[in-house]
Amino acid sequence: MLRKHPWVFSGAIQEVEQGIKEGSIVEIYDCSGGFIAKGHYQPGTISVRILSFDNEEINKDFWEMKILSAIKKRKQLGFFDNPDTNVFRLINSEGDGLSGLIADYYDGNLVIQAHSAGMLLNMELFKNIFLDLMGDKIKTIVNKSSGTVSFKSNIKTKDEIIYGNLQNGGIKINENGIDFYVDILEGQKSGFFIDQRDNRKLLEKYSYNKRILNTFCYSGGFSLYALKGGAAEVTSADSSRKAVELLEKNILINNFENRNHNIVIVDVFDFLKNKDKRYDLIILDPPAFAKHISSLNRGLQGYFNLNRLALDQLEENGILFTFSCSQVVSKEEFKKTIFKAALNAGREVSIIHQLSQPADHPINIYHPEGEYLKGLVLSVK
Repeated sequence: MLRKHPWVFSGAIQEVEQGIKEGSIVEIYDCSGGFIAKGHYQPGTISVRILSFDNEEINKDFWEMKILSAIKKRKQLGFFDNPDTNVFRLINSEGDGLSGLIADYYDGNLVIQAHSAGMLLNMELFKNIFLDLMGDKIKTIVNKSSGTVSFKSNIKTKDEIIYGNLQNGGIKINENGIDFYVDILEGQKSGFFIDQRDNRKLLEKYSYNKRILNTFCYSGGFSLYALKGGAAEVTSADSSRKAVELLEKNILINNFENRNHNIVIVDVFDFLKNKDKRYDLIILDPPAFAKHISSLNRGLQGYFNLNRLALDQLEENGILFTFSCSQVVSKEEFKKTIFKAALNAGREVSIIHQLSQPADHPINIYHPEGEYLKGLVLSVK
């Protein structure tokens, strides 16, 4: 039975015709010669990213229809012309039927990332389609595909502005009434962790009068929400000085400089081993500890160690916001790892929220890997 998963792995392919180039549109057939799908070919573990299960032409009209559908979806969800939030994901790869393409919208600045050679080779076409469909809402378009694809051929890419102008790569955006300075050229991912928007808003509700530690803080998303929510004290920890500089800018543009906020440039694991300080609430939002299935066990051990240390630092009746953005770590594996950490720490723990990515990051029902962001809010006695 056709399961409609949008990836074809190399192990499932019996034969590849001679002369097919990286990034080409290919047709997939079953052993009896029946048509299955069309997609972009790329040598590697994921050999084909499927674009259509219909035997249709993959041309400008096809791309325009897919992109227009994604735009309409965000309009229905209320992301356009929202006075409190002007940043959201416009294209979410498989979740929008465009496997290998990401586009994030930052108050008129569009950041596009190609995660396949086929998508990268269409970048100029995508730029023109976006301008045709929403030109009055676009100031600049940035191609930020450097490092997102491991090419086998001589295809080259670099992060660059492909439409409009941008001063130093930096812009100011607004999320739920909080201002953020975002470096869309040099910052992590497309410049900001848009996928944590709803989870940051939830944190704000738990922050009043609490001593809070935000680890792997980057530009301070969770920290600013905690300060807005009336936290008694916020400590932001990250090993990157560049990230902390962004955080400092964000503190200033929101007039939070007189709040009780501390910044620590440190390895988070080392910081959590210091038993001199305890907190009412801790946020663990680390980078992906397991990016590939080969590193799954090592990644799970990393999540165990991190959560085990954090549980030691929580006061009685404390709260832990803990996340994994590792695609290869399932919700059940993550939950089981937290269970082991709680048992090892000897703490009574209950789950009060189970978190995921927001509505502008839709998940293809046939592609469970698309549900990459997993989070738990724990009550810890």
